[in-house]
Amino acid sequence: MAFRDIREFIAKLEETGDIQKIEQEVDWNLEIGAIMRRVNETGANAPFFQKIRGYGSEHRLFGCVLSTFRRLAIAMGLSPDTTPKEMIDIYEKRFNNPIKPVIVKDGPCKENIMIGDEVNLYKFPAPMIHDGDGGRYFSTWHVSITKDPDTDWVNWGMYRQMIHNRNTLGGLILPTQHIGLIYYPKYEGRGKPMPFAYAIGPEPISTFIATTVVPYGVNEADIVGGIRQEPIELIKCETNDLYVPATAEVVVEGEVEPNIRVDERPFGEYTGYRASPRAPRPIFRVKAITHRNNPVFTSSCMGVPYDSFTIPCAVTWSAELRRTLLSFGIPIIDVYVHPVGATFWAIVSTHTAYANIATKISSAIWANPGGQYVTKVMVVNGDVDVFDINDVMHAFVTKLHPVRGITVIENAVGWPLMPYANLDERLWGKGANVCFDLTWPIDWPPEIAIPPKSSFKYIYPERIQKKVLDNWKNYGYE
Repeated sequence: MAFRDIREFIAKLEETGDIQKIEQEVDWNLEIGAIMRRVNETGANAPFFQKIRGYGSEHRLFGCVLSTFRRLAIAMGLSPDTTPKEMIDIYEKRFNNPIKPVIVKDGPCKENIMIGDEVNLYKFPAPMIHDGDGGRYFSTWHVSITKDPDTDWVNWGMYRQMIHNRNTLGGLILPTQHIGLIYYPKYEGRGKPMPFAYAIGPEPISTFIATTVVPYGVNEADIVGGIRQEPIELIKCETNDLYVPATAEVVVEGEVEPNIRVDERPFGEYTGYRASPRAPRPIFRVKAITHRNNPVFTSSCMGVPYDSFTIPCAVTWSAELRRTLLSFGIPIIDVYVHPVGATFWAIVSTHTAYANIATKISSAIWANPGGQYVTKVMVVNGDVDVFDINDVMHAFVTKLHPVRGITVIENAVGWPLMPYANLDERLWGKGANVCFDLTWPIDWPPEIAIPPKSSFKYIYPERIQKKVLDNWKNYGYE
């Protein structure tokens, strides 16, 4: 059974020992953020804050929701010990079997309704997450919902929002993101405001899918149903025609006004740096807020991996790139968008069927809509485990030819949050890509030129391997 709401998920994490209730009062101003960052960097249990300075006992905050593979596995209804490779396989099977949502007339997110002058974003314990942030960020773990006015496509994404005042948010809308492809040409280009809704604290799969690269024109709500293996329940907003998860803790409704900009940022980005300066960004006028009784506010603390963005992306982006490569007929084995690379790094293992297969693999990845984020591609032989960072780095330093093994694409679509990009490149979205070929050249005679790998798995006969493994405990090892 899928989790109906975030509260059922929290209860399950209590059962599995993957959550930490914090009864001591904490400050929304940096203290909560610092705790979440420390949790992410140590892999500790998800913090569930019960007392927040300046807020009554009816307000709680749940952080670092999916920042470990254990919690992600639990959210998917799997064993906590499910491996990333297993999760990728399961995710892909479920992704290919979407289930459309069902519409309901009533839901917990409607227990309290504020409209117009009643709206006050400061009523909720949105934290000041990082030192140096441009302000308090209301939306960092949520689902952003917008609709293409010309089709039935409804985009679910996760685009952060900073509080400007009690009824105005500001955030980044990039032209290459799905929200940007909707907003700039189809609303602002026509001089019209874009309706939006933000769902804070829905059941966990909704936010999981909001982080991923679902293809343009595909409704993420259908994918959520497929991953949950049950339809998600949606309910209509109060002030526009968008539909939101009915069991969300908080729902914010409003419009993105055209041709108005207010400074937003800086922010401690998922790349692990505060890489972007304060700059004019679109504003989101809030017309209504609905919420559950005693709402559980959800938040994340982006930064040096791992966190609640890079862990889900390790599963979803790996599956998406694998689908892309297989669609090109490329003989790959595994794909892993390693979370330590903050989505910029993909590792692909392959059967070297022909010369220069690494450049074909990297070109196919960069042709994918999500490829603009994956600027570094490593291609390895099948004897390298893409999920084992030590195995990958050993191949990198021993098999990469420092000249012939590297292919650089100097002019590529960039990403303004890349820390290494200069200010001009960030402003105009200019980038570069690189492919590292860690495969043995196909024209090398295997018996003569390719050295055997000196590892337990490859340099010993199977009978010796089996004998050692069978006797491992007898030797005194655990």
